[in-house]
Amino acid sequence: MVLGHTRIATPPAYDVIVLGAGAAGMMAARVAHQRGRRVLLIDHNAEPGRKILISGGGRCNFTNLGTAPDRFLSANPHFAKSALGRYGPHDFIALVDAHGIAWHEKTLGQLFCDGSARQIVAMLIAECAGVDFAFGQPVRDVAHADGCFHVRHGSRTDVAPALVIATGGPAIPKLGATGFAYDLARKFGLKVVEPRPALVPLTLGGAEALFQSLSGVATEVVARAGKASFREAALFTHRGLSGPAILQTSSYWRHGESVAIDFVPDAGADWLTAAKRARPRSTVKAALAATLPTRLAEALAHRLGLAGDLANLPDHALSDAARRLKDWRFQPSGTEGFAKAEVTVGGISTDGLSSQTMMARKLPGLFAIGEAVDVTGWLGGYNFQWAWASGAAAGAAV
Repeated sequence: MVLGHTRIATPPAYDVIVLGAGAAGMMAARVAHQRGRRVLLIDHNAEPGRKILISGGGRCNFTNLGTAPDRFLSANPHFAKSALGRYGPHDFIALVDAHGIAWHEKTLGQLFCDGSARQIVAMLIAECAGVDFAFGQPVRDVAHADGCFHVRHGSRTDVAPALVIATGGPAIPKLGATGFAYDLARKFGLKVVEPRPALVPLTLGGAEALFQSLSGVATEVVARAGKASFREAALFTHRGLSGPAILQTSSYWRHGESVAIDFVPDAGADWLTAAKRARPRSTVKAALAATLPTRLAEALAHRLGLAGDLANLPDHALSDAARRLKDWRFQPSGTEGFAKAEVTVGGISTDGLSSQTMMARKLPGLFAIGEAVDVTGWLGGYNFQWAWASGAAAGAAV
């Protein structure tokens, strides 16, 4: 508006614009609005919370009672402590309870809705009452000028002094996931830790392709990559290895490294020689089949090359076989990629962010939260808890 020769600037319609209507983005919008901020929530998808809807087999594994900073991967292992310490599992459980959503603990502290993941999305939408939504609106450009962020989306441009990047990572592109967050972060001077698929099946090739014939066979193992180890089920697939133990391990695995599997986690080092004394007419295959699925027992016995009765096999050969079964090395050829990954390792570097507020140190008003940031949780509700915690931290600071 112009009066004479004096220009009076029109104040922005919003205090904060949140990009991404997933778990982290909706939490940030909720907290900010409940503090009296005028909030616009934008998402290129036509509906919010698409990743929430498919999680936990459609029941949403919305948090984990065992949440602790050491269950998250990041170039800075201390970064997540502040947000997780201020908004923990019981804070989100209280919100779920307030909306009358029934839930249960499955295993290892994992909490699921008794009903549907849609209840969590509906809860978050209800909690965002008063927030302006712009769904099905691809962001065409983001600029920063005059202390404000100018976001062009659809056929309009909105302006706000604060911008929250909550568009996640490239995992599960069929849900609309992209690397948009990284491009935007780089544009505003933030560094990005190389993103790679996490919580993803591993592929096998070459000599290990033999194990692909075991597709559908699952058993409890201890899987190890680097210094990380997980005792859960492993599943053989037509492409390689999957199941919770493998998905967990995949977040720590790097190309060129091996993955170690303990197929007999409850057995001692001398269990095969003990079996020879107790059942000399038994075989290695039979001894394995006592605790492992038959098809897997047959494949492992074949690879060990120990045929015939235990009584006819020397103790040193049985001891070597027992050691190998407790430290069986696979050399994955790769992973099934972002298409099958549940989350992303890497992302916007925490070096440029405040762990208290999630705001960029060099550009006040710019925030990054959730999976877009270089913080990745274990399988089992940890990534949702990071989304709630980081979203709440940003929402409280905008």
